[in-house]
Order: sequence, then C-alpha cells, then structure tokens
Amino acid sequence: MKKALIVWMSALLFLPATGIFAQPDFKDCKDHPLFPTRMPEYRIADCKVEDFGVYEFFATKGPKTPVEGKFTFIAYSFTGQGTTEPSGLAVVRNYENAIRKVGGTILQSDPQRWVNGKIVKDGQETWVQIEKGNGKIWLRIVEKKEMEQHIVADAAGLGNDIQATGHVAVYGINFDTGKSTIKPESAQAIGEIAKLLTADPGLKLYVVGHTDNVGGVDSNIKLSQDRAEAVLQALVRDHGIATARLRSYGCGQFAPVAANDTEEGRAKNRRVELVKQ
Repeated sequence: MKKALIVWMSALLFLPATGIFAQPDFKDCKDHPLFPTRMPEYRIADCKVEDFGVYEFFATKGPKTPVEGKFTFIAYSFTGQGTTEPSGLAVVRNYENAIRKVGGTILQSDPQRWVNGKIVKDGQETWVQIEKGNGKIWLRIVEKKEMEQHIVADAAGLGNDIQATGHVAVYGINFDTGKSTIKPESAQAIGEIAKLLTADPGLKLYVVGHTDNVGGVDSNIKLSQDRAEAVLQALVRDHGIATARLRSYGCGQFAPVAANDTEEGRAKNRRVELVKQ
C-alpha cells in the first residue's frame, strides 16, 4: 500500500499544466468573442473593459494612432511546465491569420513583438493589437464608437455664450453615421435650444452644421446642410418654434475647432452651432 502511494504521488509531479494543477483564469475574465481561443498553455492573468476608452495603437513609423470606443484589455500569462514558450513570431503569425480569417486587415507589425489590425463588419469598425512579452501576451481591442454625450449645456448656458460671442456649439446632438437622421438621445439638447428660443421670443438663429474632413468636400457640405435642416425641423415640429425664426446652413469641414488628425479632434468638429441672426 505504501509503495503504491509513493508511485501515485510521483506520477502527480509529471502531470501537464492542463491537468488538475492548471491555474484558473483571473476572476471574471474571459476570452474576447473576436478571439474565442488562445495560444496553448496560457491563462488570463488580468483583464479590463471600459465602455468608452482610448488606446494608442503602435506604429512602426510615425505617431501612434489613438482610437476611441469600447476598450478591452486581456493579459495572458504562460503556464506551461515542461513545454517551450512560443516565440514572438509564432504568436504574431497566429493572430495575423486569425484577423484575416474574420475578414480583417493587417495594419502594421513588428513580426517578433506585435501586430495590429482592423476589422470592419456590419458597419462596426474594430481595432486590435497583440503584443508578445516575456511569458506574456497582451491583447487590446477597441470597438470604435462615438462617446455617448451625457452632459448637455442648458438653455441659460447657451444663451450666455450667444450673448457673449454671437454663437455657441451644441454638443449632444448626434446623427447616424453619414446620415442626417437625428438619434433619440439628442432630444435633451434640442429641448434646451427650444427653451432658449421660447424664453426670448425676439431671438432668431442660424442653425449651422459642421463635419470633420472625412469624405469629399461636396458631400460634407450637403451632409452638414441636411443635418442642420433636420435640427431646424425638429424645433419646428416637436417644439412649435416658428420657421421664420430659424435658418439652416451647412459649413462642411471649413470651420474646424480642432485638428482633424485625431479621432478626438474630428469628434469636436462634428457639431451643430447656433449663430445669432
């Protein structure tokens, strides 16, 4: 009996890491649906998900590319016992193939260390970066989207800016991408414009649409005009503002308030402004 026990205990020393001694993933962490499998002999050591965050994706030359949206970070740790950790090249090539298989594009890479790519599916743009370290693999994913605007200037604030400068940018009015359809969450901001106009019956406004520099000049001018007109019509239709007090105008990309080199700058340039007539 004693001899059998010794043999059994000795056998335990040689069980693979995937056996009963395999380390579990960190609490509440799981693989991302985009990459439902992982490199063998790795566990999730850490993870983080932000509903809206930003990550600057690596570049072999030039500046990094910041992308905003839902941000997911997963850190994998090698747990193999008696097995060789995969090389950086093996990890990079595995993920390159995975990105391509779901219709993605490889953007840039350092074949021994990291790769990043972009996947566009059903109108959703997703950026991914995989980085190989000593015993680690770091996965960063950004599902690109615009921030949901919760803080909207009230009617008094809008009026103060118009009084001081003759115009005011109204953030919180959002549209479907490339369209002039106003999203439902814009109702609060449009309601504050209506309050401003109701409180000052003599006030007349230009409703001016602005875009970033993505797309053609002519199409951006038309888009900005259509969006400004959509806001005007919402004020007339939903709040009873007289049409004679409003006029819509589209500036396209010709009056930026920030550089269009970053997503943050472009988001600031996509706006509706009120200008006193």
